[in-house]
Amino acid sequence: MTAKNLLVELFVEELPPKALKKLGDVFAQTLAQSLKASGLADAAAVVTPFASPRRLAAHITGVVSAAADKPVEQKLMPVAVGLDAAGNATPALVKKLAALGADASVVPSLRRVNDGKAEVLFYDSLAKGATLAAGLQKALEAALAALPIPKVMTYQLQDGWTSVNFVRPAHRLVALHGSDVVPLSILGLTSGNTTLGHRFEAAKDVVTFADADSYADTLKRDGAVIASFAERRAEIVRQLEAAAAKAGPNLTPIQDEALLDEVTALVERPNVLIGKFEAEFLAVPQECLILTMKANQKYFPLLDASGKLTNQFLVVSNIAPADPSAVIGGNERVVRPRLADAKFFFDQDRKKTLESRVLGLAKVVYHNKLGTQGERVQRVCAIAKAIGEKLGQQLGGETLALQAEQAALLAKADLLTDMVGEFPELQGIMGRYYALHDGLSTDIADAIEDHYKPRFAGDELPRNPVGTTVALADKLETLVGLFGIGQIPTGDKDPFALRRHALGVIRMLAEGDLGLPLDQLLASAAATFAAVDGFKANTGALADFIYERLAGSLRDQGFTAQEVDAVVSQRPQRLGDIPKRLAAVRSFAALPESAALAAANKRVGNILKKVEGDVAATIDAALLKEAAEVALAQALAEVKPAADAAFAQGDYAASLQSLAALKAPVDTFFTDVMVNAEDPTLRANRLGLLATLHLAMNQVADISKLSA
Repeated sequence: MTAKNLLVELFVEELPPKALKKLGDVFAQTLAQSLKASGLADAAAVVTPFASPRRLAAHITGVVSAAADKPVEQKLMPVAVGLDAAGNATPALVKKLAALGADASVVPSLRRVNDGKAEVLFYDSLAKGATLAAGLQKALEAALAALPIPKVMTYQLQDGWTSVNFVRPAHRLVALHGSDVVPLSILGLTSGNTTLGHRFEAAKDVVTFADADSYADTLKRDGAVIASFAERRAEIVRQLEAAAAKAGPNLTPIQDEALLDEVTALVERPNVLIGKFEAEFLAVPQECLILTMKANQKYFPLLDASGKLTNQFLVVSNIAPADPSAVIGGNERVVRPRLADAKFFFDQDRKKTLESRVLGLAKVVYHNKLGTQGERVQRVCAIAKAIGEKLGQQLGGETLALQAEQAALLAKADLLTDMVGEFPELQGIMGRYYALHDGLSTDIADAIEDHYKPRFAGDELPRNPVGTTVALADKLETLVGLFGIGQIPTGDKDPFALRRHALGVIRMLAEGDLGLPLDQLLASAAATFAAVDGFKANTGALADFIYERLAGSLRDQGFTAQEVDAVVSQRPQRLGDIPKRLAAVRSFAALPESAALAAANKRVGNILKKVEGDVAATIDAALLKEAAEVALAQALAEVKPAADAAFAQGDYAASLQSLAALKAPVDTFFTDVMVNAEDPTLRANRLGLLATLHLAMNQVADISKLSA
């Protein structure tokens, strides 16, 4: 049976641009997986997805016209049930065989297999392989059903009676196995070998494909369409770079992968053109102009070598006229009112100070159980002041608390500006501009913008201590408040992005090496909610949540699960210490004594867990009887002070490595000493010795986690 390449295309009206790439990939992959599962395509078949604004298609190599027959083994029933004493089929067996499409004539060929309990009858047969028409019909239906479409359209077919559901109305279906049309029917369409090309620039009204392999080239030649999403995207990148070079020296188009994907999904044959706007608009903050050009017009603003916006932009057009001046002029006319609106908003907003807007936050609902934005700002101010006082003491500055409190008071005021009302993405950014216009210091202005950071994984942290203080306060208020009213993330549901807020707190505390104990931060934040009805501090669950996020983040950074568990299980309050603790654990694990000490620590922990009540970490030297326990107590007396001193100085590696001297006395102790002695006084003293050992070994990390 000769294998040929297969091409399937569904021609539709314009698909949602932000979803197009995913739609194309899912369509092609589901189609291929279904064909492979039915034996019509080899497991090594190469799948090439195609996706343009008006088509989803897939090219699959090595597809056969019919799948090979498959042997089928069917377990029937015990021999005693299926055959009578004479060896003839019982009514039960006849009925079972009939259900499988067989009759009593196959009884002599039934296999008998002992399954350990009894002899069982098996029926062996061949299942006829699927034909390509049947298998592809099933695969196409599966591919359409698998498309990630949140909402479908219902539309009527040409008969005026039948309605079908799909993301957009479909108009043509192509299915070619080599040069042969595979008969298919879906969405009221029957398959053929023709499609339509570019709405305006196709060389032919109807594009006809000779075979599956000529699809992309024929569509490009006769239909003026680059069918491949990846090829079209690469072509846009090439043209953007060429146009930027033509527009001026050292100019570059803004880098935005999401915008690039969206524009790729909007055009069938890209043509990049250069447009301009009046230089006077550059007086408006460039973030505003860039956002309006990207979000509303899908343009690529041009930046100079220093990253400053110029008054030129690039348009990715879907047509390529001989004279592009009309297209360029049209785009310039369209963008001008958008930029004028941004300038108007900016000018109007600066007529009022940020401070004058703060009272208006009392009319903005934050959460129906947590009050208004005004009430929230008061809580953030209180938390920021408390954090600022502690950090100020450590950093030697007395003004940090005052600056943080002022920045926290003004941080949300730009939510009431016209610019942020039009472009919510600019919150914080516009607050910084307006703070500078109001004559506030750069530290406070930067903090107003930075208090949202880090906004996402890998985002930069606030640039100064004031910003860090306000950002911590803002995120802690959100976490403590929402946990306190029971809004705890579950599964994949996290509507308030609390996981992101927790990771932001972790990054600022850890990467900034801030000496702020986590439990104190949570308690301080919880105290600001005292006047909120229905609030119940849930800082224990929140701490668990933060440490879980911390552990996941550390594993993502390349630390082993054992290393992470050893450190995080101790729940260190200063998250800035964690990188040093992890490094210490890694160096300790490399010592030859580490495995034995880890196992011994695990054994000690298990012994202490079985004791009812708390075990005091005290040793009475007069009660040490055995030579091994005397030796261990002496070794502890020598090692523990050095380990404690190194721990106090933050030298966690030295603190852990000093424990290596305990290996021999610990091994001898467990060999020669009976901990659970009959004498209760002696037993209590030995347990106290182990408790002392346990504390010494677990200051930096729970090294028992390193035990295999």
